[in-house]
Amino acid sequence: MTSLKNQTVVVVGGTSGIGFAVALASLHAQASHVIVVSSTTDKVSDAVKRLTAIATEHRLNGTVTGSNLDVGSAEDVKKFFKKIGEIDHVVYTSGDALKLGFKDVDLGTLKETFDVRFWSAALVAQQAQIKAGGSITLTGGVASIKPPVDWPIIAGVSGAIDSLVRGLAVDLAPVRVNSVSPGAIVTESWDRMPSHFKDKLVADLSEKLLVKHVGQPAEIADAYVFLMKCGFITGETISVNGGHTLS
Repeated sequence: MTSLKNQTVVVVGGTSGIGFAVALASLHAQASHVIVVSSTTDKVSDAVKRLTAIATEHRLNGTVTGSNLDVGSAEDVKKFFKKIGEIDHVVYTSGDALKLGFKDVDLGTLKETFDVRFWSAALVAQQAQIKAGGSITLTGGVASIKPPVDWPIIAGVSGAIDSLVRGLAVDLAPVRVNSVSPGAIVTESWDRMPSHFKDKLVADLSEKLLVKHVGQPAEIADAYVFLMKCGFITGETISVNGGHTLS
């Protein structure tokens, strides 16, 4: 298995959760330069400091930089990728807070979910300048396969990403395009819940999942790194969900 040595990885949404874990895993895989991207300046600065500190502690040779980017702005995305030039890999993990429901919900309020998770991902894939042998990795979700109640829009977005990846793999070849479909992964966004509700949710999910625990960002980050490193995979979605689809 190859490493990411001498390669540049851009992680859009890389300041927290899965994105931060992917940035860290890329450094452990010997990436020479990791660029974390987010819409919030403070989060970018904090992520760069934390990643740099970990890299120093573990004697990792890669450098870490960050950039502010509004992925909802086509002009900003174009300028960003034109400025940084050719890169080896881009990973897209950005997503807003999940908005659930369907029947009794104003669907206009759910449109942003599609904008951030689908259209912005497509825009990044369109504008990124990927070197030969490089890749684009997007993020879907297990809801496309087994949606719970009140998740039809999220299921639709996740399924759309799966289809988009196959189309992009054909259009952008030989650049490789894949996606990761996460199950229940505990990230900072879960801290928005009341602690008692979060604890119960984690316990209930852990009992139902075949692996008997909810996922951690570091566990799923390995899937993203694999898709970057493996030169013989494209147009595919890797589902990492702890057996959710079988439980």
